[in-house]
Amino acid sequence: MSGNVVHLHKEPNPDPASVTTLTVVPDSPAAPPVPLWVRSGRAIKTAVTHESTRTTARALARHSLYVAGGARIVARRAWDGRTAARYERYMRTAEAAGNFEAAAEWEERGQRFREARHRRRMDLLHSPLDAAKGAAVSAGMGIGGLVLLGIAMAVATKDPTEVVTPLMAVIRFINLMITIVRVTWGPAITIGPFLALLALWSVGAHQQAAPQWALPPNVRSGEGEPITPSIVVKALRDLGIAPLRAAIKEMGDAGASMLSPITIAGCGVEVDVTLPSGVATDEVQKRRRKLAENLNRHEHEVFITIPPAARTVRLWIADSGALDEPIGPSPLVTDQTMTANYKTGKAPWGQDLRGDAALLSLYQRHLLVTGLSNQGKTASLRSLALWLALDKSVQFWIGDLKGIGDWKMFNGIADVLIEGPTDDHVIQVTEMVEDAVAEMNRRLLAPSGTTFPPLIVIVDEAQVAFMCPVKDDDKRPYGGSSSTSRYFMAARKIHNQGRAVDVLLWQGTQDPTDQNLPKLVREGAHTRASLVLGTESQSRMALGDKAVNGGAAPHLLRQGQDKGTLVVTSDGIEIPKGQTSITVRTHFIDDDPAAEIAERAKALRHGVATLHAIERGEERDPLADILAALGSDARVRTQDVLKRLAALNEDAYGGWSFLDLKRVLDGAGAEPYKSDGRMVVARDRVTAALANRDGEGSASASE
Repeated sequence: MSGNVVHLHKEPNPDPASVTTLTVVPDSPAAPPVPLWVRSGRAIKTAVTHESTRTTARALARHSLYVAGGARIVARRAWDGRTAARYERYMRTAEAAGNFEAAAEWEERGQRFREARHRRRMDLLHSPLDAAKGAAVSAGMGIGGLVLLGIAMAVATKDPTEVVTPLMAVIRFINLMITIVRVTWGPAITIGPFLALLALWSVGAHQQAAPQWALPPNVRSGEGEPITPSIVVKALRDLGIAPLRAAIKEMGDAGASMLSPITIAGCGVEVDVTLPSGVATDEVQKRRRKLAENLNRHEHEVFITIPPAARTVRLWIADSGALDEPIGPSPLVTDQTMTANYKTGKAPWGQDLRGDAALLSLYQRHLLVTGLSNQGKTASLRSLALWLALDKSVQFWIGDLKGIGDWKMFNGIADVLIEGPTDDHVIQVTEMVEDAVAEMNRRLLAPSGTTFPPLIVIVDEAQVAFMCPVKDDDKRPYGGSSSTSRYFMAARKIHNQGRAVDVLLWQGTQDPTDQNLPKLVREGAHTRASLVLGTESQSRMALGDKAVNGGAAPHLLRQGQDKGTLVVTSDGIEIPKGQTSITVRTHFIDDDPAAEIAERAKALRHGVATLHAIERGEERDPLADILAALGSDARVRTQDVLKRLAALNEDAYGGWSFLDLKRVLDGAGAEPYKSDGRMVVARDRVTAALANRDGEGSASASE
């Protein structure tokens, strides 16, 4: 007999393989059906909240509210026309603005209006009797005239019945008019209210008299919204200046009395705002961004300057997006026959914000152009030189301390052309400026009445010269801003006396500081222009305190987006009356068009032999020249290295490609490498390779 053994106790260590785990999944109950009222509610909610429904509802509400808003506007106009309310409002506005003289004038005007209204009302007491008398006399004269006309007709036709013909004709005409009125009166009564509602809707739609939520999306966002007095006043009210807000609130709807007429100015509009008593102009200037946003504009689309009138700011407000559009090519490019005149002519530099041509006189004016790197400094400076090169009497000495070929088209125009970023190039540029000082002294000592050709000394990237640490054999530094600094002192001497004998210094520098652009040098320039800068203190260095206090703000330009846009202070350019600066969007002349303009300038001259910093034809050391081309930069893009090498020696390196550069660097163990996705050459690698090569050469020589 056999059977199953059932263990009544748990195995202490059961075999995992023998253990079977059962998972019991209960049957899921069927989901209950969704009630009809829930499904209906969901459908209604979806329909109500759908964007099409909301848009339709908003449109219906908007057009209905246009009628109500139009009725309110018409009623307000009628009330203002029949009462002295507008005079009271203007009087309160003048009092709130602190203009009590204007308040007294408005009070007097209101009193005259009341007196005239009283006379009209008194005249109404006598008008019924006068009207009745006038009507009786007119009727009698009219009937008498018709009877006389009838008698004349009867005599002429010998028919006595013609006497009443004119009178009967008038009676029939009156009967016809009554018939026409009787026929049209019913439809007019029916259609009239609809015409009245249509007129009110038209007034409300024109004034956008509806709540903000009901307006179209583009109006709610302010996109493309024209600048009106109410918009400007509202933007000023919401600036967060308590006295200004209180004064505008006191002015009521007449806050626009603070504004001059809004006039079209180029690609925008201009308006002067007379601020109420207790509000300073600089309080509005400090809130430029908030004011721009209140006007539905970006910060760079609103400019605030200080005109001559007291407590007044001048707003220039660009059309939305207008400043992002290019201004077109330079006349130097489009007009192949253009020439220049140093003394009487003006260079076509670009356009001001009004869209008018910005013309700059260069006659006996030292020039300083500054800004952050890669914002168009060299291009704006070079365009002036290209225009002036079309005057064959002008001489050029040029020092380009960037050295990538931006000024190479002046080979054959300039008497001196130094291109390169190294200390050796700084020494040569310094000596060039000192030679200009010697030339200036020679001219100053010449007999009275002697005339000399204008000499323009251009130093691009002048900060490299000011920051150069090299000293000469007498321990005098080439850079710096002390009385022993050779470049600094030469620049100061030209600023002091060069203008009198037409020896002028033009400097281009980037990212100004007291170290790389000393105060005495920057203040010696007659024309000072600045591209975008990082801080307000830099703007003061570039343009001076007076210009910045007057509204000049290159630090508020957009880096990378406002390339070529300059804030200029100079007596050589037409600046609106009362302003201390003007914003100019300069024409960009690329390298190829610049070379073509230079060829036209060369055709006017007689074979100028340009003196370069490093004479051609000498034996070159490619690796040493690559190090010289790198200058003080830690790494430079291979494309820029090739440009600098070509500027250093066109004969030796003008035809070089990337493969030629790579061959030299690979052979020396200083291979180019990628940084941020671009091939670059590292200065430390080239320095190490050159040191290793020189060390091996010394070892071989000793062996």
